[in-house]
Amino acid sequence: MACRVYHAELAQVQDHPRLAALMARGAAAGPFDRADWLGLIAARAPSRAFLAVAEEPGLAAHAEGAMLALPLLATPQGLAACTNWYSFWARPLTTAPDRAEVLLAAIARDLAPHGAIDFAPLPAPEAGWMARAFRAAGWIATVEPAHINRHMSVQGQDFAQWWSTRPGALRATVRRKGARGVVECRVATRFDPTDWAAYEAVYAASWKPAEGDPALLRAFAQAESAAGALRLGLATIDGAPVAAQLWSVEHGTAFIHKLAHRDDARAASPGTLLSAALFAHVIDHDRVAAIDFGTGDDPYKADWMDHTRTRWRLRAHHPAAWRHWPALARGLGRRLAGRTLLAPPPGDG
Repeated sequence: MACRVYHAELAQVQDHPRLAALMARGAAAGPFDRADWLGLIAARAPSRAFLAVAEEPGLAAHAEGAMLALPLLATPQGLAACTNWYSFWARPLTTAPDRAEVLLAAIARDLAPHGAIDFAPLPAPEAGWMARAFRAAGWIATVEPAHINRHMSVQGQDFAQWWSTRPGALRATVRRKGARGVVECRVATRFDPTDWAAYEAVYAASWKPAEGDPALLRAFAQAESAAGALRLGLATIDGAPVAAQLWSVEHGTAFIHKLAHRDDARAASPGTLLSAALFAHVIDHDRVAAIDFGTGDDPYKADWMDHTRTRWRLRAHHPAAWRHWPALARGLGRRLAGRTLLAPPPGDG
């Protein structure tokens, strides 16, 4: 069955009703699949951001065939995922997972003139789709680990039940420091400029590096607030903000985007107390089924999260693109050294 392949600008997704529906809040599994999130990245990208789209014809009159969209950035080195340092994942989006590899192969043939693609961080199923599809289209493609993602399933528990399973040292810290009454925590569900200024002040005074794109993060928080998805946690001591966390809730999952605390308040453990307050809020009030701690396998996350999964990087080169042969040779070297795979192992997230 022949596919139609075309490119759509991210700023014009609303002009394509099926794309808009596929990438809308409520249809997407999380913020990083949505057109509004990808549009924020595209608006700030130094190079062109676009969707490579493949569609199959419907099998009957007025029927709609399978469709897949791959969000991309065109860079001097080739193609990359339309993503940034805030993204938990990047992946192809489709109406028909059973047709994904066929549709991706059609896109890969169309993208051959670009010669190279470096796409991450991919969930394991989509990494397998892309690796097999690009190879079927004549590319040389491998995958390798990009990040570790910590996550948990609530499994129908309330906060008290889940909290009883946490490490004793963590529970003792929350019990002891909370009993002192020094730190006050609250969770805001609506964007407020004063709260956001407090978040930014805490972040600036923390151990974290300078914020990569504060304007993008603010725009995201405002959009989540308008949709009722914002969960902004603030901890104060004597009214002064000392810890802050940015979460959002969507499709039954709570996403932990950012967290920081002031170093000069560390003795009061405001970050730990605020985390406990937010976990309690999303488990008991929002009734989420899962919580996602994003990329990075920081040791402290193991106290809160029970599971890990790998996010993958696809590297692919088209042998006809001679200017990418040096990178292709390096990739073959990594493959021979056992540092890359043809596809993620089964069962990896």
